[in-house]
Amino acid sequence: MQNEQYDESQIQILEGLEPVRKRPGMYIGSTDLRGLHHLIYEVVDNSIDEAMAGFCNEVHVTLNKDGSATIVDNGRGIPTGMHPQAGMSSLQVALTMLHAGGKFGGDGYKVSGGLHGVGVSVVNALSSKLVATIKREGKTHQQEYARGEAMTELDIVGSCEDTGTTIQFWPDEEIFEDVNFVYDTLRSRLREMAFLNRGIRITLEDKRGDTERKHVHHYEGGIKSFVEYLNKGKSPLHPEPVYFRKEKGTNVVEIAMQYNDGYAENIFSYANNISTHEGGTHLTGFKNALTRVVNDYAKNRKWIKENEAALSGEDIREGLTAIISVKLVEPQFEGQTKTKLGNSEMRAIVDATVAEGLSTFMEENPAIAKVIIDKCLMARRAREAARKARELTRRKSALDSAALPGKLADCSEKDASKCEIFIVEGDSAGGSAKQGRDRAFQAILPLRGKILNVEKARQDRALANNEIKAMITAFGAGMGEDFDEEKLRYHKIICMTDADVDGSHIRILMLTFFYRYMRPLIEKGYVYIAQPPLYKVSKKGHEDRYLYQPEELEKYMEEIGGNADVQRYKGLGEMNPDQLWETTMDPDTRTLLQVKMEDEFEIEETFSVLMGDDVEPRREFIEQNARLVADLDI
Repeated sequence: MQNEQYDESQIQILEGLEPVRKRPGMYIGSTDLRGLHHLIYEVVDNSIDEAMAGFCNEVHVTLNKDGSATIVDNGRGIPTGMHPQAGMSSLQVALTMLHAGGKFGGDGYKVSGGLHGVGVSVVNALSSKLVATIKREGKTHQQEYARGEAMTELDIVGSCEDTGTTIQFWPDEEIFEDVNFVYDTLRSRLREMAFLNRGIRITLEDKRGDTERKHVHHYEGGIKSFVEYLNKGKSPLHPEPVYFRKEKGTNVVEIAMQYNDGYAENIFSYANNISTHEGGTHLTGFKNALTRVVNDYAKNRKWIKENEAALSGEDIREGLTAIISVKLVEPQFEGQTKTKLGNSEMRAIVDATVAEGLSTFMEENPAIAKVIIDKCLMARRAREAARKARELTRRKSALDSAALPGKLADCSEKDASKCEIFIVEGDSAGGSAKQGRDRAFQAILPLRGKILNVEKARQDRALANNEIKAMITAFGAGMGEDFDEEKLRYHKIICMTDADVDGSHIRILMLTFFYRYMRPLIEKGYVYIAQPPLYKVSKKGHEDRYLYQPEELEKYMEEIGGNADVQRYKGLGEMNPDQLWETTMDPDTRTLLQVKMEDEFEIEETFSVLMGDDVEPRREFIEQNARLVADLDI
């Protein structure tokens, strides 16, 4: 029977780090791999704060064979003396008390990062064991903790001539779903940190596998190097990124930007090293100044006539790669995921920095300025053509079925949250899918051949492609800046292509289109990839079994003792409607992969390399990753 009593005895006081272990998601976001990696980021953030204060230039992260992670820096070392108020060492205060540290109004740090600002105490709380080793004032101190509790006194274990902090921790298996750090995830984030903090050297080392891995990230060019890295695989319109830096009081603004001959806009903004995915005042200031300066320059030289409309921000940002990095004492983060900067003063500071820096650059480099303006004017012409094409493509209303593409087999359900659409390659697979589906909530849209590679084409060309037009019209939500999530007709958009090289290519062409023109579809989790089986195994006395990987086939053949009939599916069209339903379309038995965006600039690089014009980076990528291919159809 439920206890209905609610009195003083049920009011809990969670002391010390107890609330962190009770509700870890509140402090690190989640207990999945994202939360696990956040533990390392929190410790590294402390080292970066030392670097920003001018006391650290080396950080070394090691993934150890025993599952622990070790982070070493050469900063000043966490203070070890007795804390005047707490009656314990300052180290123990930093490791066991929430909201304790040198970043709350004292003189320890002017600027500090860290997404949640919760620090190393939360790492301590969520680790089965943590060992802190501090070098300062000629002595090496060490203390051991378990799940946030001090297990030993703070002991002097030796002498030293250098300074720094070493934190080694073992993530708690009672808390995390998975305690295995992913090397590539860490490498990407640490590289980003090195770009954003010019001159710091961040080393990542993995000692867990048979072959040890190691990457050293060190960029004297800072965010200029970042822009060059992002433009790798593209053709820049000017040899070096334009760079501005300005300090105003305690605020610092850094901007690097470079145009390329592509059509995508890639602007990444940061505040105190935190990626501000949702933008904010610093991004607004940048965009406003950029649009104003470019238009003023073009009008002054009569490249835009008096009776002509000004260039839009969209025209001016086509093919632009830029990094905006601001550092400020008390950042205010807003938005759904707390990644939107709200400090109003940053808009004016960034605006002034860009206006002054870009005006000077264009005056001093008229040839480059002319190339940029020409690109913007061409973008405007293409945008006008695209607008007309979009109006033809746009669906008149959600109920006007006459506007839908003729090859779409729609579903009867009108509630978008219950509807799904399968994008299928070819009429053969489309026919099987149409016969095998549940007509109530499943729509089928067959595509003929490969859609246009939008990485190499402007929006007007993309909108002239019949297969792209069919998808836009069927989804109902528009595209680009006109995208309206409320009008989306299906909340599951499922790419269902053959399990071969051609099928993979068609899938990546679709994903390139979604990423470039309908990014909210991916950001909001509406895009999925169907997983059709590769094999059907039939053996007398056994039920037919569908298998999805070569390893599964090998294992199953061993189980049943071989001598079975193995059918290798080359395409979806080889399956009859019942088989396609059972293996790939039935919500009760199918496997779907949800497409997610984890690391935006890693995604950007991959699309540029795989789908762009430059062949050499693609060749390098294939050579580096060829060993990962297990089953290739030729």
